[in-house]
Amino acid sequence: MTASPALDPVDAITAQWAVVRPDLDTVPMAVFGRVYRLTHAMAERMDRAYASFGISRGEFDVLATLRRSGEPYTLSPRQLSATLMLTTGGMTGRLDKLERAGLLGRSPDPHDRRALRVTLSERGLEIVDGAVTAGLAVQREALEAALDEREAEQLAGLLRKLLRATGA
Repeated sequence: MTASPALDPVDAITAQWAVVRPDLDTVPMAVFGRVYRLTHAMAERMDRAYASFGISRGEFDVLATLRRSGEPYTLSPRQLSATLMLTTGGMTGRLDKLERAGLLGRSPDPHDRRALRVTLSERGLEIVDGAVTAGLAVQREALEAALDEREAEQLAGLLRKLLRATGA
């Protein structure tokens, strides 16, 4: 006989709803409530991991997007904004800060005089490589504390399926 999993705060919430509204199916609340809480708990952990490299999560996102683009680690501000779902104003602020820190540079686009190119610097490459390794270690630690490899892969697949269904 397997022991039932320990209850969590979401169980308490759905149990309260069951008392006052027994007609409700609270399974969606249980799923999305846990996803929401997990996102916030992990965001705090990721913030700490990235802070040790002197960057925020938003700044990591910019550097990581450039890194993932492959050599020469260059994109336009518009490409970065689209990938990160940021306004141009929000992107400009992040780019300004990262450029002042020497983690990236902006230069004229050789093919369009009206456009700019954003390029990861050598220091930015070192920072993002260290930060991604640290962030993955934090995520792996959280996964391994609760799930075996098969369960983690199954969860990733189920979340992919749910994400596709939402159109996100």
